[in-house]
Amino acid sequence: MNAPINVAVTGAAGNIGYALLFRLASGSCYGPNQPIRLQLLEITPALKALEGVVMELNDGAFPLLHGIDITDDANVAFNGANHAFLVGARPRGPGMVRADLIRANGPIFVGQGQALQKAADDIQALVVGNPANTNALIAIHSAGDVPRDRIHAMTRLDENRAKSQLASKAGVTPGQVTRMAIYGNHSPSMFPDYNHALIGGKPATDVIDDEAWFQEHFMKKVPTRGKAIIQARGASSAASAASAAVDHMATLWHGTPDGDYTSISLYQDGSHYGIPEGIVCSVPCTVRNRVVTVVDDVQHVAWAEGKIAVSADDLVNERAAVADLLG
Repeated sequence: MNAPINVAVTGAAGNIGYALLFRLASGSCYGPNQPIRLQLLEITPALKALEGVVMELNDGAFPLLHGIDITDDANVAFNGANHAFLVGARPRGPGMVRADLIRANGPIFVGQGQALQKAADDIQALVVGNPANTNALIAIHSAGDVPRDRIHAMTRLDENRAKSQLASKAGVTPGQVTRMAIYGNHSPSMFPDYNHALIGGKPATDVIDDEAWFQEHFMKKVPTRGKAIIQARGASSAASAASAAVDHMATLWHGTPDGDYTSISLYQDGSHYGIPEGIVCSVPCTVRNRVVTVVDDVQHVAWAEGKIAVSADDLVNERAAVADLLG
């Protein structure tokens, strides 16, 4: 059995946090031989509810869960953390547009970025709270000397949604879908790249010989899946978001399978796919020995390049909206 690692989770009493914590405690993320200690952050009014969640975690008697601490101080929650799930953020309310959400949540990630710098020497952080890409950018700018490639935004949920759609259409299980990358922003402008996806090792476009379905169904349904869930459920995605967060961190921990890649939103240096420097943008990546490498040799047709550019521009505009928070 390995020594425990410290895992911080913000917004731990919320719907996503609640779904996430039991997956972490069970070993779903880090494996059956990796104990963890949970360091849970909540706003002060939610600490009582978090105490109840901790009671449930204790009642689960998880062998891999070696300790739980709760706090309303980000500096305490991130102290010595190895991994951090930044889940806590204000959800979109009635009448709010995306710009309102950006302004409402931006200051949260200023404080959390500063706390990451102060408290964590060796950290991998995943921003789940929306708008995730721009919140991650704010955290990166606020985190000082924390390496920029250590803070990601989550587009694994979009990748999972895309795999599910392809698998359903092809009559297979999602595990047979590989190389399904999301480019751009976690927003309706994202580009789910079906052109290079594989189903059972064969090009998805050969298995599903129906370009009209890709354009009229797949390209529209994947980016708007979250909205559809809100309309059907009356609340935003929680369990599927938590599952995707586990998938993201599990990939960072265990690596990508040979011949496959995954979608990671990370800080861009201007050298990949025409994406401008200084935004957090999703691209295909491999992970080996816990090092993330961008897959930069995927060749796109002109209309796909245009889709990537549109989503990158979306992120540039979001960056401009929070320029005062970037220091």
